[in-house]
Parts: sequence; structure tokens; C-alpha cells
Amino acid sequence: MSATGEVTAGRPGRGRRVILWRHGQTAWNVERRFQGSTDVALTETGVNQARRAAGLLLHLRPDAIVASDLARAADTAAELSVLTGLEVTLEEGLRETYAGVWQGLTHEEIITRYGDEYAAWKRGEPVRRGGGELETEVADRAAPVVLRHAEKLPEDGTLVVVSHGGTIRTTIGRLLGLEPHSWESLGGLTNCCWSVLGEGARGWRLLEHNAGTLPEPVIGDDV
Repeated sequence: MSATGEVTAGRPGRGRRVILWRHGQTAWNVERRFQGSTDVALTETGVNQARRAAGLLLHLRPDAIVASDLARAADTAAELSVLTGLEVTLEEGLRETYAGVWQGLTHEEIITRYGDEYAAWKRGEPVRRGGGELETEVADRAAPVVLRHAEKLPEDGTLVVVSHGGTIRTTIGRLLGLEPHSWESLGGLTNCCWSVLGEGARGWRLLEHNAGTLPEPVIGDDV
């Protein structure tokens, strides 16, 4: 992290990879209800998505797994843990964006009650949705967690980070050095799909985005 508090990209000349994997489906995803930091469990479909994705991610030979401590992410990570034998480290810093009074509301209810605030967010303006966190604050807490665990990898190691759509998007934006107003240009992740960052000579690069799509529509807080 720099003296200004910004997270800097990883050291050049190393071949580490970070796989940012979104959790499986929840009932609130299906209902288009904003979850934020509310702890909502996976549906049966979500568990099956996690098992299928874990079978694919196994072939990328992960060296470590870290996950948000919210159940939908921790339970998704557990499916990969079973296959790899790796322990999952739970991190509160990887939770989804806290969105205050938006949490628990449907997409339509948010548009109706907080339309101006919603529109400003989509324009890339710094907005405390529902009185909650700024996107930059989410990146401030999540990106250092990812970097701290990535630093523990061997030079060609792979870290799997199991988190949430909004948190993954802001973390990718921060690690790539993008300006916050442009983070919205990174499309959302489908449930149980992932993005891959690779470390090159100039820092982190986006190698894959929304990989593993069947395809399925993207549903969740980050849509």
C-alpha cells in the first residue's frame, strides 16, 4: 500500500494468479433483492453451482483459498476445499458492500424509493447507497486482503478468492489501477463464475472475466 493509502499492484516479474470467484445462487438473488452484507444462505441450486465450479477450478491447481465470512461465500469455498484439501481462510474484509436501507429491498423498490441515488451510482458518482459504504471504501478493505494472501504464494502460485459481485468488481478495478468512476465498465459476474488476474511485468492484468458462464444471466447486487 502506498503512502497515500492506495493499494499498489504486485511486484513485477512474478507469475502469481488470483482467481476471484463469486458465490453461488441465493434466494435473494432470484428475487432480485439487494443482499449487501446481509447473511443469506445458498439455495440448493447455489450449492450445485458451487460443486460444478469447484470441479473446474480444481484443474487450475489452487495453492490457497480465502473467502468472505458470509455464509454464501464460505459455503461456496467449502466445495473447493473438499476437492483440494486446502483450508479456507475467512476474511470479514471480503464481505459484500454494506448498503444500509437498500438491503432487503428488491431492485424495483430501490428504483421507486431511491431512484436519483441509484442513477447517480450507475453514472459512476461516489454514492453511499442506502447510507452504506462507498465503492472506494469496499476496495480499501478488500484489495489489501487479496494482496496480503497473494504475497504468501510461491512465484507461480494461484490464490482463489471467494467473494461477492460488487466486492470483486471494486477489487479488480483497484488492482488494475482503474479510476473508480470507470469500475462500472467491468461487467457483473454470474453466480459461481470467476475472473482471473495474472501478475506481469507492469503489475496485475485481467486475463479472464466472468469465466465459467453456461451462459446464465447475471443477477445480484452488482447488476
